[in-house]
Amino acid sequence: MPFSKNHLINLIQLAVQHGASDIHIRSGEVPCLRIRGDLVPVKTNVLNAEDMKEVSKIILHRKDLLDKLGTLTEHDGGFAIPGLCRIRYNFFRFNRKIGLILRIVKENIPTLESLGLPKVLKHIAGQQRGLVLVTGATGSGKSTTLAAMIDYINENRPCHIVTIEDPVEYLHPQKTARLSQREIGKDTKDFASALRGALRQDPDVILIGEMRDPETVQIALKAAETGHIVFSTVHTTDAITSVGRLISMFPPEEQDEVRKRLAENLYATISQRMLKNADNTGVEIAQEIMVTSPGIKECIKGEESINRIQQIIREGRGKGGNGSQSFDQCIMELYQDGRISKETALGAVASESDFMQALIVD
Repeated sequence: MPFSKNHLINLIQLAVQHGASDIHIRSGEVPCLRIRGDLVPVKTNVLNAEDMKEVSKIILHRKDLLDKLGTLTEHDGGFAIPGLCRIRYNFFRFNRKIGLILRIVKENIPTLESLGLPKVLKHIAGQQRGLVLVTGATGSGKSTTLAAMIDYINENRPCHIVTIEDPVEYLHPQKTARLSQREIGKDTKDFASALRGALRQDPDVILIGEMRDPETVQIALKAAETGHIVFSTVHTTDAITSVGRLISMFPPEEQDEVRKRLAENLYATISQRMLKNADNTGVEIAQEIMVTSPGIKECIKGEESINRIQQIIREGRGKGGNGSQSFDQCIMELYQDGRISKETALGAVASESDFMQALIVD
């Protein structure tokens, strides 16, 4: 029996029931679900080349894509299953075979509280201008954190929020704010065109799905400089690599100027990782948060070593600080609150010896 739409819906329903974040569908293999970080095979038949063509037709569905299915090498998109979830997908080819990765996006937008994230994120979301970056590896929950921050703004600020996404993931209802969610390929040509257009759409808040190229970074900095708050993501592991990545997008002769603009406009970076929770039934989010201070600005400009950023971040935690925290400080708190195990904490911290020493001191 060929792969049908009902087969696909049943597979997605199974994934949602088991709390999976992604579904892997590949030619010559059984589907796999990513559950709490691990890939778990589904007990079903191996999908052959014909099955993969059928599921690709169901997911891609647009005539312009189906007409070139034989030569299509990769494509991003999304669709919704009403009452269940939204799906963000990536179609790709490998070893002359077809692969599909489906990311499950829940219909209900989580709150910052439900995600267990620090209160400083509300303060960051409440800023009127500047650039805020949410960073981390693929699958670390960047989109979910951003959606929760946008939802907080939507609840509390009468403003115009423009999002530019590829594809749109969470659908935000109109609350206190007005939202214009624009999808690359459907509502606009590309990030740069959409971002230029956004500046003419009387925005207060701009969300850019990803900082992909120098032009996008330039326009985002211009938006921050002209009194907007801009949110975006970068596929980097922490604050230092995020700053370095943005600067390295530009040729050497432009980097000093970019450093100055970034130092003046980068309000915060929020870098995150997923860790298994204490009873292994879900995940906890560990975050490094850098709120830009005069010392951070000096490091970004190159007036001080960029490696000093880590020390400044650590000093920003606690009473009298600005809300910054290092990964190790966050991981220690997660462990002390019983949200992750000691084994998980030791595997995630930068220094096991420093972690054990901190436990002894406490």
